[in-house]
Amino acid sequence: MDFPIELLINAIIAGVLLGGFYIAVTVGVSISFGMLDIVNIAHPAFIILGSYIAYIMNSRLGVDPVLVGLLMLPVFYALGAAVYQVYYVSFEKRGQEALRGLAFFFGILFITEVGLILVFGVDYRYAEAPYIGPAIRFAFVDLPYRMLIPCVLSLLLLASLQVFLSRTYVGRAIKAVAQDQQALTLMAANPIAIKRIAFGISIATAALAGAFLVIIQPVEPSVGREYIGRVFAIYVLGGLGSLPGTVIGAMLLGVVESITATFYGPSWAPAVSFGFLLLTLAFRPAGILGR
Repeated sequence: MDFPIELLINAIIAGVLLGGFYIAVTVGVSISFGMLDIVNIAHPAFIILGSYIAYIMNSRLGVDPVLVGLLMLPVFYALGAAVYQVYYVSFEKRGQEALRGLAFFFGILFITEVGLILVFGVDYRYAEAPYIGPAIRFAFVDLPYRMLIPCVLSLLLLASLQVFLSRTYVGRAIKAVAQDQQALTLMAANPIAIKRIAFGISIATAALAGAFLVIIQPVEPSVGREYIGRVFAIYVLGGLGSLPGTVIGAMLLGVVESITATFYGPSWAPAVSFGFLLLTLAFRPAGILGR
């Protein structure tokens, strides 16, 4: 039997589109963990919260989920800044950010999930938009809009963040804050204020990722657990704190998962993708673009 080359090409393209979505999911962790040394394992909870807000606005008011995601950016930025302030006062300021700080974010993850279950139950929820069903077709290649739009917007989001971090004073301060806070203070910058801004940005990206998620698939409160491992796998795979590395890691993981799901079944996709991560770390412990 001939090798199904058309099926392989479609799987690769689907993986690239999936990887584009993974960029939006992971970029916030690349900022909080890679640049601030804050292990925010609750990041997927903020993504699911964004998904449910997009679902509510879409189902009750008919607002497009992507538009809701954009409108939520300043709201989630303020939420992230407030969360960091609590984290700083309660743990970082006292030098207890390691284990107790991790428990703090685990608590946020648990409370968010339980709260959503109490309000919405465990039924799957989905958004409606004219682009969720249709697809662009080139010969034998299908490009579903529900995957294409999140992929393109995720790449634009990451490009905007890269320009902000490399071209602006605040952006360069964010990249430097985890390396030498004392030097940053000598340059008339408040490290705590810089961290608060950066953490707010990382949580704001979760709002957009949540809106993308409810476009791509139905959601329920515990679906965020599926992304905890993927988020940190992409973060480590690409290179700790590297935004270009996040793109490479997300695309690689998306393609590997898509090919595995296409030829061997969806249940094998996570195992193969994490096996791919382990092999990469065996030969490149710092990640693909790590130093």
